[in-house]
Amino acid sequence: MKMNRTLSLIALTLGLGSPFVAFADVLNLQADLTAASEVPPKASDGRGQLTGTYDTSSKELSWHVVYADLTGPATMAHFHGPAPVGKNAGVMIPIDAKDLPSPIDGHATLTDAQAKDLLAGNWYFNVHTAKNPGGEIRGQVGTAK
Repeated sequence: MKMNRTLSLIALTLGLGSPFVAFADVLNLQADLTAASEVPPKASDGRGQLTGTYDTSSKELSWHVVYADLTGPATMAHFHGPAPVGKNAGVMIPIDAKDLPSPIDGHATLTDAQAKDLLAGNWYFNVHTAKNPGGEIRGQVGTAK
């Protein structure tokens, strides 16, 4: 009985005081989508805003994107990476065609490698149109301040 209490007390002390206890964070993300941020830059009055969250425990990325004033209807939209500002990269998460009209809402579970690149600021989001098939507006995804 005394041994059980001692072991329980040790386990509780280690559990509460251990620096190795991991806590999940939900990080707020954002990106300003502009034609000038495309690579190469585009001539367009298009603009948009991405807001989202990343849950470090579940590895779920959620997003909400609003955009306006494109040269025509959106034909595609994607998260791309890994790439810093000014560089292009492949598609990481495509947006389904039925979800393209503004606002775009969605979520996905990331791999560890994807999460690392996202949190390092090496992902961007862009929206494509028929006039700008390579992308009309783009924004680097980063943690919101």
